[in-house]
Amino acid sequence: MGVSHISNRSEQQSQRWSRRGLLAVLGAAPAAAVLTGCSGSADASEGTAKAAASAKAAAKKPTVSVTPADGTKKAGFADPVEVTVADGTLASVKVTGNDGSTLAGSFNDAKTKWTSAKNPYSGTKYTVTATPEGSSAQTATFTTKSPGETFVGYFTPEANSTSGVGMPVSINFTHAVSDRAAVQKAITVTAEPAVEVVGHWFSDTRLDFRPETYWAAGTKITLSLRLKDIEGSDGVYGTQQKDVTFHIGREQISTVDLSSKEMVVKRGGETIATYPVSGGDSSHTTWSGIMVISERFKQTRMESSTVGLGDEYDISDVPHAQRLTTSGTFVHGNYWASTSVFGNQNTSHGCVGLHDAKGANDSSVAGYKFYNSSMLGDVVIVRNSGDKTVDPANGLNGWNLSWSQWKAGSAL
Repeated sequence: MGVSHISNRSEQQSQRWSRRGLLAVLGAAPAAAVLTGCSGSADASEGTAKAAASAKAAAKKPTVSVTPADGTKKAGFADPVEVTVADGTLASVKVTGNDGSTLAGSFNDAKTKWTSAKNPYSGTKYTVTATPEGSSAQTATFTTKSPGETFVGYFTPEANSTSGVGMPVSINFTHAVSDRAAVQKAITVTAEPAVEVVGHWFSDTRLDFRPETYWAAGTKITLSLRLKDIEGSDGVYGTQQKDVTFHIGREQISTVDLSSKEMVVKRGGETIATYPVSGGDSSHTTWSGIMVISERFKQTRMESSTVGLGDEYDISDVPHAQRLTTSGTFVHGNYWASTSVFGNQNTSHGCVGLHDAKGANDSSVAGYKFYNSSMLGDVVIVRNSGDKTVDPANGLNGWNLSWSQWKAGSAL
């Protein structure tokens, strides 16, 4: 009985403490659970946010933008092409025109922007292919508008021709040029063997190039025209984009002394011929100075009315005529004057005449011989004519300007 009683008390006490311990445990468990639960939730949330951000970043692809915008039909051509990228960097950019041309360019330091070194050409469709780092290429197209009004430059001498040592490179423009610097900068003349060549503006439509002294015999000259889309004057653009070569032949310089009425022809510094001549009379004196043969005719018509001399003469078949000035000075054959005139009298209306034969086929006369020995670009120097020096713009006669005077006419 006693044992049983004691056992019951012990069991009751055990049961009582078990309830307290259980309550204690139950009371502590929620707190621990909440703490543990909060910690685990924060870590999971932060990890989820990072994973989401990482996934979002990974999902972003580089986006390329082009100026002029993709699909533009009449884009301007006065500004460079620009390619930019968002959310990445550029690995390569290629801009190709439907004419086969390409536009070179460069990246900024961050490689997020590419700019063409030159402006696009007018009237051209371009395809831009831009490849971001680690991504596939993206393309865009645009077409530039055509210019409204245009100009070209007609040049002398002709392409692939051979001329004498006095031949300048002369360019006459079809429209007056107001921005001379822009146009001249787009034109270069180089020589082999190398020599400094400078441009000189005679007017707003004429630009000539020459070295300080006559070209060396055998020189190769290259004219490079980069006038396409150059704005020569307000709203007027150039169209030419080409290289042209010329050649200089042997050196021949002829000196006419109208005091002694004699022409001395030198080739390579050596005298090859001396001819008696007749120059302009006292009422029609011949220009003095350095002149260059700019046109040649086996026979041509000469009318006094075309040079402001009324009806004083009209000769339909002047033999072996070679032009020295735009205003009408020639060195030519003369069959209508007495042979005794040449070397003794100046009787012409301003030209330099040599004895010749009607029909221009007699190889024994001076007019034929001189013509046969000459070429475009040969130098003819006239002295003691009784007249002033020819205007350098009157024909291809810029050699009458000193080198300093010539360079002063450059726009660069």
